[in-house]
Amino acid sequence: MVKKKSIYPYLLVAPALIIILCVVFVPVINAIGMSFQSYDLRRPKEIAFCGLENYITVFKDKLFWKALWKTILWVVFGVGFQFVFGFVLALLLKKKFKGRGAVRAVSLIPWVTPGVLIGLMWRWMYDGNYGVINDLLGKIHLLDKNIPFLSQTNTAFPAVIITIIWQGIPFFALMILAGLQGIPEELYEAADVDGATGFQKLFKITIPSIKNTLFVTTLLRVIWVANSVDVIFNMTEGGPAYSSQTLSVYVFNKAQALDLGYSSAMAILLTLVLCLVAIPYLIFTFREEDS
Repeated sequence: MVKKKSIYPYLLVAPALIIILCVVFVPVINAIGMSFQSYDLRRPKEIAFCGLENYITVFKDKLFWKALWKTILWVVFGVGFQFVFGFVLALLLKKKFKGRGAVRAVSLIPWVTPGVLIGLMWRWMYDGNYGVINDLLGKIHLLDKNIPFLSQTNTAFPAVIITIIWQGIPFFALMILAGLQGIPEELYEAADVDGATGFQKLFKITIPSIKNTLFVTTLLRVIWVANSVDVIFNMTEGGPAYSSQTLSVYVFNKAQALDLGYSSAMAILLTLVLCLVAIPYLIFTFREEDS
């Protein structure tokens, strides 16, 4: 006798699917459509289908390639240092010490703080006239005169990278800590009996045990950082002289200028670049799980 399928499970997930459809897929489809149009709201009567013209213009745009290179640096250094410092913080927070709960709560502050507020806060800290960073560096005699960090092309981009590192460390620490707490203590006790060193336990027990957590967490953070606009925009708006303009900020600036067709084309290309990173990454992860 064939068992009748119940519609009840589908009804439970239907509201979430509808919200995802409205919030994610509909805007994506609209963006794809606009990317093939000359869609400039400053000239609404001239909106028309233009084929691949926007994409051809993007590939000829020197600012696009510069922004793409900045995005690569932004992701590599930003996510890389977030991972390293977050891993170290997770190892420290796993140890038992007095006040551990309070330290764990305080360490989450950068992650739960809105990106707009983080951008404004760090912009004040980097200020060349009254910023606390210049004040501290002056007091310990590392600076003879104040540096306008966000107003110089050679310091603006490193400054915003430091900010995004500070913001993302707690996310890695929280996710890695959750993975660390799932490792059986018996493995470490057996390793101690065998005389394993701390580094041997790290690379033979800890990292292999939380490998999937590290893969997924890193992938999520790469996508989020690559699409991040709020921190950079509120600190430098991509300047000075485009020195801190990533691709997502360039898309946002073009959209602000009401050139929605061109900005949509760049947004689609950014999505494709992220897919080229994410898909092989996921394939490698699933293969590792099956092996």
